[in-house]
Amino acid sequence: MKIFCQTVAVVALFLPRATAMAVDSTNAPLPLVETVLDRLVAQSQKEASNELAFKQRYWFVRSKTNEVRNGRGELNQRDVKTRVNKPLPKPGKPDVRLEAPPPLDGKTGRKTDFTVDRQLLQRFRFTLVGRQTISGRPALILDFVPTTPRPPAHDLKDRVINKMAGRIWVDEAESVLVQADFHLTERVSVVAGLVGAINEFTLTFHRVRTPDGLWFTLRLDWHLDGREVFAHRTVDEREEITGVQLAQ
Repeated sequence: MKIFCQTVAVVALFLPRATAMAVDSTNAPLPLVETVLDRLVAQSQKEASNELAFKQRYWFVRSKTNEVRNGRGELNQRDVKTRVNKPLPKPGKPDVRLEAPPPLDGKTGRKTDFTVDRQLLQRFRFTLVGRQTISGRPALILDFVPTTPRPPAHDLKDRVINKMAGRIWVDEAESVLVQADFHLTERVSVVAGLVGAINEFTLTFHRVRTPDGLWFTLRLDWHLDGREVFAHRTVDEREEITGVQLAQ
């Protein structure tokens, strides 16, 4: 199942459901799809600085739960990892923070960090279907399906992405990707099915905005049903952030 989980980590480069969501009741005209995508790409270039600022300003707990089940649905493995983010103190205040644990992935970056660029978006055909209010903020809704013909696939990652479809929500004021629901449209085989196959894959995430304008992924869930050689397994993973507080 390792190869499947590695693929999921790459698919998550895209980036829980909304707590408050309502259909837009205004008659405001919708922008052009290309305009929404152009703004989304431009905003995505700021994600790294946004993530860094969030870590520097806020205390929070990030937890990740991973569960692996066999073909009969029996739990074979359950891992829970937790990390407490403790920002550096402000100038003039003593450093009283405890030593924080290493990153969840053993690296400086996170698997859920993402950059939306034109090369990625060109793999899909987008349709602007409406507007909704999420957590009090208007968001534009876009459905997407794979393009036809599909772009070249150089590796397993490309073959998975080329068969993804779903829906995304883009904050209308700030062009931030705030919510998404992805799913695999058809089975993906690994080495012509001899090594394994990904039968089903879904991924959802929800991001929220702090009062000072920083965005973070409140919750991310993915589910994978697949086969590796002769073993049928399902994997469910949830990553969420709790206890968000502005550092004093």
